[in-house]
Order: sequence, then C-alpha cells, then structure tokens
Amino acid sequence: MSSLVRHVTIDCADPYALATFWAEVVDGTLAADDNPGDPEALVESAGASLLFIRVPEGKTVKNRVHLDLQPQDRSRDEEVERLLALGAKLVGDHRRADGTGWATMTDPEGNEFCVERSKAERAGA
Repeated sequence: MSSLVRHVTIDCADPYALATFWAEVVDGTLAADDNPGDPEALVESAGASLLFIRVPEGKTVKNRVHLDLQPQDRSRDEEVERLLALGAKLVGDHRRADGTGWATMTDPEGNEFCVERSKAERAGA
C-alpha cells in the first residue's frame, strides 16, 4: 500500500496570520484550537490541508515546492485581483493575450504560488 499526503506543511514566521490568509484563499477553516501566537496552525479545505509551522529563519530562496491554484467560481484574472486584495503580491505575470498562461504570486511571507485558468476558461479555449 502506498502513502497518502496528509497535508502540505509550510514553514513561516507567524503561523496563525499566514493560516488566516490561506484560509481565505482556499475557503478553508482554521482548526478550533489554533490561536494567535501558537507555534502551528492548520487550515482544512476541500482541496488540501495546509499546516503552518513557526521556524526561526526567514525565507531566503525560491520555494522548491509551490501550490498551483485553479479558481472554481471565477476567472483566473478575477482570482488574481481577489488575492491581491487579501495581501498577496504579483511577482510574475505569465498571462498571454489569448487568455492562456498563469500568474505567479507570493503570500504575505513571500512564499510563491501560481494562479491558473479556471476549468471553464480551459474548456472555452
């Protein structure tokens, strides 16, 4: 029998704050016992569980692993705007005039992730 991925773990400086951001991104919920100042925080969502762990060192290089997000109820560009309003930053715009491509963004602690086209946008291409 093979292993299953239980959750994706992300090192960070402030687990509760970063988990709060990601809970908004993925329409997830924080564990009931997570509080500001805790050394870890867990976000449960339909797609994946994300575990945020406090580490003493800051991020210094590009992520070796990152999340690719696919909007479910809006377009890629609408999702990029929503995430910018939540505190994400656009660091690489790979969107093309024909509607293909993706946007590379960072969360409030600088962790990279990408926003792809929605399923509906892919079907219409």
